[in-house]
Amino acid sequence: MGNREIFDQVSDMEKQIGELYEQLGDLKGKLSDLLEENHRLAHENHHLRHHLEEYRQDGDTDSKQPLNETKKKPHALPGEGYDNLARLYEEGFHICNLEFGSPRRNEDCIFCLDFFDKTK
Repeated sequence: MGNREIFDQVSDMEKQIGELYEQLGDLKGKLSDLLEENHRLAHENHHLRHHLEEYRQDGDTDSKQPLNETKKKPHALPGEGYDNLARLYEEGFHICNLEFGSPRRNEDCIFCLDFFDKTK
């Protein structure tokens, strides 16, 4: 095997290593996106489980009523809806009309904050 052939083989290997390095970078980016999405979904799942548990606890007290009675919900007090929206926002969910109910990504939303400014 001549020097030229060895040099060509080393060049080919270098090219293959570069392509593998590029593929590794792409996979690392996809893995990062998946980990971020998994964290966001786990956070959302935690909140949903918490709300489901609260709903079930509320349902247990309501289930003691006879079936033929209609359940009457009290009307919301003027500040109660605002307080509920503020609580949802603090728990990490959007309250703006653009993304309502979707989880925020650990950053403030100018549209949600604008809602708070309008209600003052």
